[in-house]
Amino acid sequence: MTDISRDLAPALVDRFAAIVGNKYALRDQQDIAPYLTERRGLWHGRTPLVLRPGSVDEVSRIMRLATETGTPIVPQSGNTGLVGAQVPDTSGREIVLSLSRLNRIREIDVLSNTVTVEAGVILQTLQEAADAADRLFPLSLAAQGSCQIGGNLSSNAGGTGVLAYGNARELCLGVEVVLPTGEVFDDLRKLKKDNTGYDLKNLFVGAEGTLGIITAAVLKLFPKPKGREVAFAGLSSPEAALSLFSLAMDRAGAALTAFELIGRRPYDFTLLHAQGVTRPLAEDWPWYVLMQVSSGRSAEDANGLIEDVLSAGLEQGIVGDAVIAASLSQGDAFWNFREVLPEAQKPEGASIKHDISVPVASIPQFIEKAADAVASVSPGARVVCFGHMGDGNLHYNISRPVDGDDEAFLGLYHAMNKAVHDVVRSLQGSISAEHGIGQLKRDELIATAPPMAIDLMRRVKAAFDPAGIMNPGKVI
Repeated sequence: MTDISRDLAPALVDRFAAIVGNKYALRDQQDIAPYLTERRGLWHGRTPLVLRPGSVDEVSRIMRLATETGTPIVPQSGNTGLVGAQVPDTSGREIVLSLSRLNRIREIDVLSNTVTVEAGVILQTLQEAADAADRLFPLSLAAQGSCQIGGNLSSNAGGTGVLAYGNARELCLGVEVVLPTGEVFDDLRKLKKDNTGYDLKNLFVGAEGTLGIITAAVLKLFPKPKGREVAFAGLSSPEAALSLFSLAMDRAGAALTAFELIGRRPYDFTLLHAQGVTRPLAEDWPWYVLMQVSSGRSAEDANGLIEDVLSAGLEQGIVGDAVIAASLSQGDAFWNFREVLPEAQKPEGASIKHDISVPVASIPQFIEKAADAVASVSPGARVVCFGHMGDGNLHYNISRPVDGDDEAFLGLYHAMNKAVHDVVRSLQGSISAEHGIGQLKRDELIATAPPMAIDLMRRVKAAFDPAGIMNPGKVI
């Protein structure tokens, strides 16, 4: 076992550990290991200490000591992020602060349709608690069984419900934040309308732990739908999918709660590699759409809406084939098919992934132009395209050529990123739709964002964290 406590003075490590107690101050490198790498394995860090505070007061005391001693702090929730924002660097001088013990649901207010929840609460736990109160918390991610609310807010998580309910920022009414100085900003309010000055909470939501540590939040709840219908449709092209989306918005309106686009290649990868999935449609199609309609009135209303959309789509030649889930379990199976798409890509070898957004109307144009850009960098590379078409967010992943070499393909990472992101920018899109910036996209953000935007972000960072101890090297 390697002892790296020498990287920070042992006496200083002891002072930090004393705040939470030895039981919750991890020093053994075997215990620390799960906190030092992210799920894709792109970043591996070092630290002499992982702190697991059990109260806001302990977080505050940790930050006061960090400011006093100039010790960098890396906040971490469920460690499910995909851009390296939650991983310490390799210096061995950064301390990881895990929020997993701040895991209480403080209050569910059914009349206000709000829930007050601590940062370490697992997303699925919150969903289940809301359901037990006959309410819906609509944030839904593939990692919902392990990701935590603090990380969801710090990364401004998206997921499959953004079309109808918005991303994490839009679901957040108030926050409790520990600042780098140890001061606690308590803004846990339930107000939907509040025009009293700057909206300070939104500085912390999406900041990836670079301005302060979110320890709790007030989040929106919604009435549970009384009817939910899920359908899988086969289509000839992204243009047809865009036409179906327009039709669905016209016919179903706000009841359209999800509209997911799936290319043929990720569809085939899932049938080939995923466990426990079944073929949604009998025939193969170049493109697929997973669509959900939810009604606050009745199951019959939801069924009528989705049947109307699909019937019109078939009559107009937009839809080639479609099936509506015959039961709740089949609807869940359709959603499971969608959620396992990223994992099903892994057996196909090395991949270069992009999390982009463009205006919804530009999605077909992006798909066409990006395919040409990919071919120019790596002929034979396989585009794996799927995502939340209803809100313009695509996961545009590239698998290496069938007989290609993993290492050689990953050597094209920067060239491939530039080619795809150039197309994104030409369409006034974003190079990070829902995963954040972290380490992965920091340099590209700085190099390509408007200089004034970078300057303003740096001014904000300097105002909140003049000592530069909050998650250094991330975002900006």
